[in-house]
Amino acid sequence: MSHTAIRRVKMEYQGQTDNIKEIELDSTLEQVQWTRPSAVPQAIVGLDIYTRFIGNGAEMNIELTDQSGKNFGVLKEKILGNRFRTDIKIPEKARDVLYAEVKLPKHGLSKKSPPLVIKPPVKIKNVRWDKDVVHRGEVVKLSADIEGVQDGTEVEVSIWEHDEDGAHSHITEFTTTVENGRVEIEWEYDYFENTEEIPRDEEVEGGYHAPEYFFRVEVHGLTAESGVLEFKDSIKIELVNIFGEPIPNQAYLLYAPDGVQREGELDDEGQAGEEDVPPGPYRVEFPDLD
Repeated sequence: MSHTAIRRVKMEYQGQTDNIKEIELDSTLEQVQWTRPSAVPQAIVGLDIYTRFIGNGAEMNIELTDQSGKNFGVLKEKILGNRFRTDIKIPEKARDVLYAEVKLPKHGLSKKSPPLVIKPPVKIKNVRWDKDVVHRGEVVKLSADIEGVQDGTEVEVSIWEHDEDGAHSHITEFTTTVENGRVEIEWEYDYFENTEEIPRDEEVEGGYHAPEYFFRVEVHGLTAESGVLEFKDSIKIELVNIFGEPIPNQAYLLYAPDGVQREGELDDEGQAGEEDVPPGPYRVEFPDLD
């Protein structure tokens, strides 16, 4: 990732301080900088724009061109706080290098970015988990096919907890390399939060949602995402009397957080187990006991 040096300007006022005086400050377009030195077509790359003494809401046009001067369109944005960042999707037909020229029409200012080197196109395919459901302590395999890069190319893999509203939570990340046109990683799963804090079906608009995960593969700024992996839990039920002695062979009702009810019976030791239970707070009743 590139680092941008910001020019600091020291302003001195020399004159009377006991009255109001208007002074005019020059507006400038300081820097236009990509957040990475290179990318591939269809990748998402950040663009940082630094200005000085530009009013909030000032109109700004960002024009994308390649080395031949081919125009890939204009993005219309507005400045906020003299600094602006936007994500640019590299045009599919961009080749060699790409420039971003920023224009502030009302100020008569323009500035072009350094060249972003465009690498040959890359395809990320078959991004998937090796299973659909995971339990505590299980090892899952993440894999993807990568076309258009040499073996040994670095790949970033990040795992996220999925959120229905798009506010995904970052879990962890790995750096790996392409081998035989493919990446493959193993991840040991565990749920470290308190499952009692997972909302029950009746507590959330839209119903119960079990924790789900996806992973993202990134190569030269190009990303692709997997489908979701669902976490399912297990429950151990044990019934004893006031003396700590087991009460065997009792029927029970298990109320799961997804609103589903399960029935079962304790064994001779007063115990039972339930597998593939939706994680969250649950309730157990013994209908034949007072």
